[in-house]
Amino acid sequence: MTRKIIAIAVLAALALTGAAEAKTRTPTHRPAPAAPAAAKPAAAPATPPLPTGPFDAREPRDLAALLGALDAKAQVSAHDTENVVLKATSPAGDFAIQYAGCNQQGHLCKAVQFDASAQARTATVAEINGFNQSSLTCRLYQDKSGKPHVLYSTLVFASTGRQDMLAHVNAWRGCLSDFAAFLKDPPGYLAAAP
Repeated sequence: MTRKIIAIAVLAALALTGAAEAKTRTPTHRPAPAAPAAAKPAAAPATPPLPTGPFDAREPRDLAALLGALDAKAQVSAHDTENVVLKATSPAGDFAIQYAGCNQQGHLCKAVQFDASAQARTATVAEINGFNQSSLTCRLYQDKSGKPHVLYSTLVFASTGRQDMLAHVNAWRGCLSDFAAFLKDPPGYLAAAP
């Protein structure tokens, strides 16, 4: 037992001596520079506050208010016995919103469709069909003048809340983005499409 204690004491003394010598020696290499502080991630862009209060997705005015909070402007451009059409302008581009299945006063509509068109014909009908086969939510068509359009539509109910409608607006934004990318290079877009 005494030998173990002596051995431990000797090892401890050697360790202390080695530590003291290490402090007095001149280092042969430069210490590594301190790592720079990690850059703080960029703050996410501030989401504008959404309107509060009652919201009914079946009401064109409520969608117009929601779009207004999202940096877009929408106003009624046409109205008939069953439809209300809004003309919208946004940083992503101009588009139309058609509410269908409305009552005679233009309220309590049953469906909404977003529609945007391009100014020039840059895709063939076969390429437009190819896009439609690759997209789950967005649809393209060519009007009588040959201009391509992108559509997104959904049914709306009394239970369709503000967050639900925001999800539809964001899906529409995705359609606009995909439409623009497709029109720049239809064959390239389709080659990379799922």
